[in-house]
Amino acid sequence: MSFLRYECIATRGGPQGRRSSKRERTGRTMPKRRSTTGAALGAALLVAVMATADTVPSPSAAAVQHPHRQRALGQLPEARSDTVLTRQGRLQGVTAEGVTTYQGIPYAAPPVGPLRWQPPAAPPTWTGTRTAAEPGPACAQPEVPDSAEDCLYLNVTTPAAEADRAAPRPVVVWLHGGAFSSGSGDQYDATRMARQGDVTVVTVNSRLGALGFFAHPDLPDSGAFGLQDQQAALRWVRDNAGAFGGDPGNVTLMGESSGGASVCAQLTSPKAAGLFHRAVVQSGSCLQNWPKNTLAPGDPAATYFARQSELAAKGRGALGCRSLKCLRAKPVKDVLSLNGRFHQPAYGTSVLPDSPARALAAGDFHRVPVLQGNTRDEHRLFTALFTLDGPMTAADYRRLLTETYGRRQAARIARAYPPGPTPALAWAKVGTDRSWVCPTLAADRLLAEHVPVYSYEFADRQPPAPDLRPDFPLGAYHSAELPYLFGMGDLRLDDGQAALSRRMIAAWTSFARTGAPGDDWPPFPHTRRLSRSAFSGVDAAAEHRCAFWSRSS
Repeated sequence: MSFLRYECIATRGGPQGRRSSKRERTGRTMPKRRSTTGAALGAALLVAVMATADTVPSPSAAAVQHPHRQRALGQLPEARSDTVLTRQGRLQGVTAEGVTTYQGIPYAAPPVGPLRWQPPAAPPTWTGTRTAAEPGPACAQPEVPDSAEDCLYLNVTTPAAEADRAAPRPVVVWLHGGAFSSGSGDQYDATRMARQGDVTVVTVNSRLGALGFFAHPDLPDSGAFGLQDQQAALRWVRDNAGAFGGDPGNVTLMGESSGGASVCAQLTSPKAAGLFHRAVVQSGSCLQNWPKNTLAPGDPAATYFARQSELAAKGRGALGCRSLKCLRAKPVKDVLSLNGRFHQPAYGTSVLPDSPARALAAGDFHRVPVLQGNTRDEHRLFTALFTLDGPMTAADYRRLLTETYGRRQAARIARAYPPGPTPALAWAKVGTDRSWVCPTLAADRLLAEHVPVYSYEFADRQPPAPDLRPDFPLGAYHSAELPYLFGMGDLRLDDGQAALSRRMIAAWTSFARTGAPGDDWPPFPHTRRLSRSAFSGVDAAAEHRCAFWSRSS
C-alpha cells in the first residue's frame, strides 16, 4: 500500500534518510552517526523525489550546526573517551560538546537464523571494554545497503559526568518513525536535548517491515516482534540506566509517526507495565486512520494496526514456502519483498490483546501522564507528494471527495472546505483535520478521563522543508517538528527556529522530569500552539472542524 511508499522514510533522504559512505563519516575522535540531509525532512518522502531533496537553502544565521561540521571548522574541543560498567560488560564512549555518547550497544541477541521471527533473546555479554563510538547497523530495509537483520542496538547520549552530581537524570527513550518499515535510532542526534534538558536520551532500533511484523499460522502470537524489541530495549534501560547517570524509575517513552503509534501500542500493552512512566506521542495517536485515497490516490483505507488472524492468513505460503524452516532460510532481501504486506503491528496477541483504539476507549492502558499532539498542517506533505505530476484542479478535488466519501458527504465537505484557488491545500486541510488532528483530540479525551494529558500543535509554518513544489507551501507539515528536538544531519536552524527549539526542548524535558511541560501549560482540554513568537492557547477542535467530522463519521 502507498502508506508504506509515502510515509516510509526514504532511503536517500529525509530525517531518517540517506546513509553516508565511510568516506563521508566523521573522524575517529567523534561518535559516528549516519549522515542525513538537512534539506529532506519529510517523514514521507518518495524515493522518486530524493534527487531534488538536497536543495533547500541554508538559513543565513546558523544557530545550530551538526557537531561533525563544527569539528571541521575547529569550533569544538577535542573529544575524550569515558567508560561505564553495564550488566553486559564495560563500555567506552566518546565525550564532546558537554555530552557523552555510547553507540551500538546490543540490547538483545541478533534475531537471525532460528531467532528470526522469535521474541528478542537475552543480549550478549563480553569481557574487557567494548568500544561504543559507532552505531550498529540499521534494521534491514530495502535499498539501504548497510542495514542488516542483526540490528537490535541502541545508543545513549547523556550529559558528561559531573564528579559532585548525586541525583540521577530523567531518561528519554526515542522510537523513530518510518511507517514501521524504515529509519534507525542513530539518525537522531540527541546532543541538544541531553545537554540543554539535563536528561539521558536513548535512541532505539527495532525490527521493521516483514522482519518485525510478519505473522504466520505456525507462529503463534506472531506479528508484533518489533514491539517486543522495544520492550526489550525498555527492560535494558531499566537494568542499565543508572550506569549512565539515568533514573530507571523515571523513563519517558517518546516517538513520532509510527514511532508515536509504537508509544500508543506500549501504553496499551500489558507486557510494558512498569517499563516507562511518561509518554510522548507525536503525530501517532491510537485513533489515527485514513480513508481510501487519503494517503495517495487509489490507496485503500489505512490504520496503524491489524488483526493478527488477518496477518497470519497473509503469511501462509509466503515466498512459496510451506514451512517456517523454508522461510527462515530465505535471504533477507526476499523477506523484505513482503514489507508491503507486513508493516502493521498485530493485535490479538499477548503483546496487544486488543486493538489500541479499543483498549483506549475501554480505559485499558497504563496510568502515566501523556504529552500528545500534531503539526498544524500534517497532510500537506502527503498532498504535495501525490500531486507532483501536476497541480490538483477543482474538478480533481471534487472527484476525490466523491470517490472517498460518497456523493452526499462530498457535497457537505466541499461546502465546509471549498477548493479555492489552490484545491490541493483544501484536500490537505481535509486530510489534516479528518485523519490526524481530530482523532488525536478524541484520543486526548479518552486518556484524560484517567491520566494527565497535555495537548500541543506545532505551528511554525516556516520550518526547514524539502523543496518539492515551489507553488505549494508545506507549512507545518508532518515531521516538521523533529529538527527542533534533535540534530538532523547538516541541517541548520535560523535564529527564530533555534529559539523555538530551545523552548520545545525545555517543555519536553520538563515533562520528562515532572510529568508536566511547564507551569504555564494547562492540561487538556487546553491545547498549546507552538510557534516562534510564543506558546499560546488555541481551540484546536474548532480550528480543525472536529464537530463537523464527528457528525460526518
